[in-house]
Formats: sequence, C-alpha cells, structure tokens
Amino acid sequence: MEVKDSNGTLLAEGDSVTIIKDLKVNGSSSVIKRGTVVKNIRLTDDPKEVEGKVEKSMMVLKAEFLKKA
Repeated sequence: MEVKDSNGTLLAEGDSVTIIKDLKVNGSSSVIKRGTVVKNIRLTDDPKEVEGKVEKSMMVLKAEFLKKA
C-alpha cells in the first residue's frame, strides 16, 4: 500500500511531514496551523490517512494536507 503526500511523494513509516493548510480539529475548537511539523508518522490501513502526534496528542491526518519535510 502506498501513501502519498500532496505533491505525490511517497510517505513511509517514521517520516516527518509539514501541514500545508490550517486544519480544524474535529470535536475541538483548536486549529492545527499551516507549517506545523509532525515527526515520526505512522501509516494506517487507509492509504489516504496517517497518524501523527500533534501538540502532544495522537491524531489521524489526511495525506492530501501533508508535505514531506
């Protein structure tokens, strides 16, 4: 299974990625700002999503809003 970022670059387990647009967090009033770096991502069963730790909590992020750092 291949997971690609917004530019079509392949992502692998443990990569670092950058958020390319401000994202609202579901179930919360907080926002993840553009340019935030997420280190040590984990791949999920869905090729459109990855898991990463943002501001000390694990979140599932859509690959279309990420860019490999």
